[in-house]
Amino acid sequence: MSRSDLLALTQDALAALANRGLVKRAAKDLDAGTAPELTLADGALTAVFPDGATAVLAAEGGLETATCTCGAPGKCRHRIGAVLAYQREHAGAATEAAETGTAPAEPEPPATPAAITDEQLLDALGPHALKAAEATRKAGYTARLVWPGPDRPAAAELPAATVSFLVPGLGYVHTDATGPARDTAIVLAVWAFRAADPAAATVAVGGADPQETLAESVHLAGQVLLDGAAGADAVLRAALQREAKALTRRRAHWPAGAVTDLIDQLQRYEDRSAAYDPHRLAVLLAEIPARARTAAHPLGTPAAHVLGSEEADATPLTLVRLTGLGARVGTEGDRRTLEVYLAQPETGMVLSIKRDWPIPENDQVTGAEVASRRLAGCRIGSLAAGNTVTEAATRTAARALKLGTGRLAKTQVLPLGLAWNDLPSSLRATDLGALAEELAERPPALVRPRVAAESLRVLAVAETELLGYDPASQRLHAVVTGPDGGSALVVVAHTSASPGALEAAEKAFTAGPLAVAGHVHRHRGRLIVEPTAILTPDGPVVPDFAPGDDSAELAAAGDAAASEPVAAAIEDAISVCADLAHQGLRRSREPSRVRVEAAASALNRVGLQRAATDFVHLSKALGDEDEPAKAAAWTAAAVRMLVTAELH
Repeated sequence: MSRSDLLALTQDALAALANRGLVKRAAKDLDAGTAPELTLADGALTAVFPDGATAVLAAEGGLETATCTCGAPGKCRHRIGAVLAYQREHAGAATEAAETGTAPAEPEPPATPAAITDEQLLDALGPHALKAAEATRKAGYTARLVWPGPDRPAAAELPAATVSFLVPGLGYVHTDATGPARDTAIVLAVWAFRAADPAAATVAVGGADPQETLAESVHLAGQVLLDGAAGADAVLRAALQREAKALTRRRAHWPAGAVTDLIDQLQRYEDRSAAYDPHRLAVLLAEIPARARTAAHPLGTPAAHVLGSEEADATPLTLVRLTGLGARVGTEGDRRTLEVYLAQPETGMVLSIKRDWPIPENDQVTGAEVASRRLAGCRIGSLAAGNTVTEAATRTAARALKLGTGRLAKTQVLPLGLAWNDLPSSLRATDLGALAEELAERPPALVRPRVAAESLRVLAVAETELLGYDPASQRLHAVVTGPDGGSALVVVAHTSASPGALEAAEKAFTAGPLAVAGHVHRHRGRLIVEPTAILTPDGPVVPDFAPGDDSAELAAAGDAAASEPVAAAIEDAISVCADLAHQGLRRSREPSRVRVEAAASALNRVGLQRAATDFVHLSKALGDEDEPAKAAAWTAAAVRMLVTAELH
């Protein structure tokens, strides 16, 4: 009898299960002649070391169930040394067999996690893990799969965690989740392999009827659309709050987020807050029915992606390294807002930390002052422009990051260096033309995952051209070219929250940046970047954190581009939809119909004939008493214009 599981463990697998330092120490001890005496009985491997320590690797359970008398908590060099010693002993036996001419046995094809039964999962992980996983399967989730091969283990990339089966079975599973979330992720990964066709790269598992899930949300959004912001009373807001909770229980995280944001906009209007935004209200009222329609009739986008049902509410993270990608400081009503961006290289995700503070009277609370404040014991400015290592972090479904603050919550910030160069290709772009094509292939924002910083990327820079400052738009412009081709227009806008941003960005572009991190989107076929951080030869620069008093002289730009008729027609049409949503379709009068018809004419003149037809139908619907027809016509027009604006 032999321990095939121990023989299958590679150096990288052992490093993932423990750490590379322990593996090197154990190998060094063996090389020095301190090999243990090995005994294999009933599947359990016992290793007695010369220093008196005895390590026992049980027949099942992997290193998690291994014991050692040395007293070290968790993994130790004796447990790792037992594995390495057994592998060396077996390698010696294989060499002896080869010298005597004994034919080696034919290698069996690697087993897949699909062979793991629910009974095995129950024995290893317990009933709570299966119950939590069943709730996720009922809601639906997707996974990207790596099938096992001679040089790679099986792995499942779930929305909340990545699970690697380093050897066949459940004894040696590595994942970046911890606690109960770890056990749930393992179950979901096994079920994903079980549900997939052999060699399939992606699989969708489970899921409820999307129409049934979102029926009440669509109905309530329609009521808000008919009543308008002013007519949405406390009874309707309470119904929306109940629906948001119900959607969260059903793991429809993205519609739940849209309903929650809708409640927030209605409450802001009720409070007469300056943060109320009619345009945002219209987008939310279009998003909810758009998600319902797309989830019910998916065309290349799994319903789980549209609903967010594959996401865990919160995923505790083990020891994790995060790379700072800058920050944005803004204003929302009478509050100063902050969003810090951190990349998780292992998963290719960008996580964000959001905070806000009231703005005292006669006090600006600028970005430079915000950067000096502390978060989880660290300066905010350092978090945004450094490498963070933390043992106490939680990732939410919306990619928000929460850092622990207790006595045992250890968070350390190190210099950034050239860590951006080590980011995966999903986050770091060297071919800016290819990045623009990638963005063009995405589903519309109305039905994409509602995750923080979904469009934040790091752009490697080969050349930079500073175009200068346009006083009319109060924006600084520069063009950057990628090492592998393509270019992007970098736009830095002036805000009162960050009076030193323009000057800092100009200096960084003049110095010749190595890379730019920022939110990217396409406009008129061109890649546009709104920077959150700029990496220069002297280190990272976060423009919104730069000190300044808005008095710097900036290089002037050339003549501003003339207004583009198509963009103007699209913006006006969206404004018409926002005004209708604000006042409520029930309250629309003849002036509203006149504006709708004018928007139809403008769209027709610039060649957007299908959009113009939608507005003609909307005008006719507003003149009738059929309220469902009014809501349907408005939704069709609003959705088309929002998607058109994104694609333009």
